[in-house]
Amino acid sequence: MTPTQRRRRRDLARRRRGRRRAVGIGVLLLTLLAAFVATTALTKSSGHGSAAASSSTAKRRHTAAAPASTAAASLSPAGLPLGKPPLVLTGLATPQQDPVHVTFHAPPRAGLLFNLSTGQVLWQRNARTRLRVASLTKMMTALLTVQSLPPDARVLVTEQAVHAGGSKVGVLPLGKRVRLETMLYGLLLPSGNDAADALAQRVSGTISAFVAQMNAEAAKLGLGCTRFASPSGYYDAGNESCASDLAVLAHVDLEQPRLARVARTYSAVLPFPIKGGKLYLYNNNPLLIYHYPGLTGLKTGWTIAAGRCLVATAARHGVRLGVVLLHSPAPATQARQLLDRAFKDVYHQAPIPEPPIPAEA
Repeated sequence: MTPTQRRRRRDLARRRRGRRRAVGIGVLLLTLLAAFVATTALTKSSGHGSAAASSSTAKRRHTAAAPASTAAASLSPAGLPLGKPPLVLTGLATPQQDPVHVTFHAPPRAGLLFNLSTGQVLWQRNARTRLRVASLTKMMTALLTVQSLPPDARVLVTEQAVHAGGSKVGVLPLGKRVRLETMLYGLLLPSGNDAADALAQRVSGTISAFVAQMNAEAAKLGLGCTRFASPSGYYDAGNESCASDLAVLAHVDLEQPRLARVARTYSAVLPFPIKGGKLYLYNNNPLLIYHYPGLTGLKTGWTIAAGRCLVATAARHGVRLGVVLLHSPAPATQARQLLDRAFKDVYHQAPIPEPPIPAEA
């Protein structure tokens, strides 16, 4: 083989190696490109799957949360299932449609004027706002008492009752047993916190057990913004209700003949195991004190936090009305004005002369 032939052969072999190297590089590039495309597609697919999964999870969470929200709405503030209210208030949350329009210079924080028989709302202000209610709490204490025990049951005067703070009957003899109906008058007329504690212990054994019973009854009556923390309301923390709930409770209280009788009593002289053998009690309801025509009850309340509160009820010519005022600067005057306006303008009854109510300081 000549030198020229050998050179040609080497050049041919070099070109063949070059072609094989180029083909190999091309295959490698195609492989890398295919791998890149596959990875990108997988990533996008995974992203869509994650989004879909997230969306699905969110939907499941939303679906699961919806019944919980509905369930929460049907529970009392104490976490108990709400029953159906025995009085349905019609016209709540539509104050512009109220038949009675009264504007107070210094209004209560919340209030409600309503028909005790039909539930028609006649005037309202923040009727579903939860507020502290002081001794209006005793409306529930009285209800549970008459539901649980007869008038002639005996109530032990305990040390806890004797040492109760705030307004009291004040002459409860420690260790003696008092007729229950006498204690009921002491609860509602002078708003005795000592009577409240004694009755609670007689009905349920302990104060805490009685409070649990109060909250159970509130839920049963459908009182959706009410939670009790004591039988008296003397301590405000955790003891709240609203005007609409108290309207329903007033209706239920007055359906009990024993409570209706006590609530409209101006004064009472009752047998009592003390020197002299008698207990003299006077109602602190200002509308009863100043002889509002047709007044039938019901309860006052006051603490610094709750302000002055009043649930007043009246009946004239078959029309039964109630008014709830919470944290009012002048509960007697405002209640009278609302009741008068309703009897006159809504039920077209002739005004009845009334004695004046002194200015409420």
